[in-house]
Amino acid sequence: MSYFLKKTKNKKGVYLQIYESYYDPERKGGAHRSYKPLGYVHELMEKGIDDPVFFYSEEVKKLNQEHLKSKQRDRDRIISDESPEKLLGYFPIKNLNDSLGVRKYIDLMQTATDFRFRVADLIDALIYARVVRPCSKSRTFEEVIPKLFGSYGFSLDQLYSGLEYIGSEYEKIVEIYNHQIMQKFRIDTSHTYFDCTNFYFEIDREDDLRRKGPSKENKKEPIVGLGLLLDAHQIPIGMKIYPGNESEKPVLRNVIDELKKRGNVSGRTIQVADKGLNCINNILHALKAGDGYIFSKSVKGLPETEKVWVQLDTDYVDVKDRNGNVLYKMKECIDDFLYNYYDESGKKHTIKLREKRVATFNPKLAEKQIFEINKQVEKARMLKASQAKRSEFGDSAKYVSFVSADKKGKKTDGKVTVEMNEKAIENARKLAGYNLMVTSELSMSAAAIYAAYHNLWRIEESFRIMKSQLDARPVYLQKEDTITGHFLICYLSVVLMRLLQIYVLKDKYGTEEIFDFIRDFRVAKVSDRKYINLTRNSTFIKALASETGLPLTSYFLGNQDINKVLNHRF
Repeated sequence: MSYFLKKTKNKKGVYLQIYESYYDPERKGGAHRSYKPLGYVHELMEKGIDDPVFFYSEEVKKLNQEHLKSKQRDRDRIISDESPEKLLGYFPIKNLNDSLGVRKYIDLMQTATDFRFRVADLIDALIYARVVRPCSKSRTFEEVIPKLFGSYGFSLDQLYSGLEYIGSEYEKIVEIYNHQIMQKFRIDTSHTYFDCTNFYFEIDREDDLRRKGPSKENKKEPIVGLGLLLDAHQIPIGMKIYPGNESEKPVLRNVIDELKKRGNVSGRTIQVADKGLNCINNILHALKAGDGYIFSKSVKGLPETEKVWVQLDTDYVDVKDRNGNVLYKMKECIDDFLYNYYDESGKKHTIKLREKRVATFNPKLAEKQIFEINKQVEKARMLKASQAKRSEFGDSAKYVSFVSADKKGKKTDGKVTVEMNEKAIENARKLAGYNLMVTSELSMSAAAIYAAYHNLWRIEESFRIMKSQLDARPVYLQKEDTITGHFLICYLSVVLMRLLQIYVLKDKYGTEEIFDFIRDFRVAKVSDRKYINLTRNSTFIKALASETGLPLTSYFLGNQDINKVLNHRF
């Protein structure tokens, strides 16, 4: 492995990145990947770096020198220098995973391959390593898996081969987990929650899967989309990987159809999703399958009569907290609403659907949104005053108008000038704090509709867990199936985490507390039969020790104690 400074020229200037060269076992040869993005030369100079190319060339030299020293230290290392530390915080995830009994089905599935290692072992090791120390696959193999309890008999080459295999069969593995979760706990599809996100890749060129599209993190690099389906208890029950340039809207239909087919899910389900997935085709698909739906709808895009109804104060009912403070206000109506759609031949159709609509107004949300609007308006005024280019306005462009004008201000086809769009600013402020939910469930109360819809925060949190706690991005893998295998491991980690949080711990603890414990709970081996507990005491550890009867707060732990922890059954 070595490092070099990559200089990429484009319209904005010269972009600098530190790249690393490494051996890719999949290609059986050398490959390159981004180690650290730096920025454009002119931007770095504005930050006070006189000669960014020279400055970062020196940093690359230091990285290469440190790498050589590290390799030498590895060569000189003797057995006594190996860390006695062992990671133990993953034991609740391991205990749950073991209790599901998925290994026998994965072992049977593996009989169709010629692998000389257990794929089930690989999946287990990658899940446990991902929840305790998320990092690259090579570092996972070299630094994290050796610190887990138990032996995992596969090489780094076999790890990549196994990851590619489980990626190619990810639907089957999701199906196996769902089948076993159904046996031990319950999968409730009376309500299903769906949303999509995407993950960026530090690569320059697109391929069939990694395509440039609207990134959730405003990245310009190619992205991959991920759709996630949750059951009524917010347990993930389905995932779908799709190219980054594809629309999210059809993914909802594909995942639900696939889940019902593979999981023998029957009966009526109410599909709950955000406004980004609200389209007539998804609505018609749900109704055709005998299902219902709860979607949110942009108030800004409503016809004028509906917009007026939402903003009218009449019929709103205050929803208060225990102290009598107003949390939000809500009203509802049932009516027939017209939708236009196009069939496969492109012919336009109009359909009338009877729906319930629930409008809400949240004063705190209104305050927050008005603050954001004012910030964007102020930005637009400053850019207008400095005669900035259209491309510099970004999100604030919605509050200005770009018109052609001559020196006297008369509109022409010539020079473009910027005018503040006062009407757009006024309308945005008027609609701040309002939201609208659209549903097929006419007999469902407004409060129940609101509660069902607002459980979508769990799916957003699941995405945050993947991106933050599990470091699911950026991704440096190359093959489509290997990339899918990576996301499958992240998905299964979230599934087990949610089962622990919701069913075992009764939803009493947040994900941050649980992850803090998983990553902090570790021991050091001091003799063949004795370990010491290196973990700092916490309220969570005390509570978990009390509920399980495990010696989690003891300083000295024997082999028997370790086995008791690792083999505990919730």
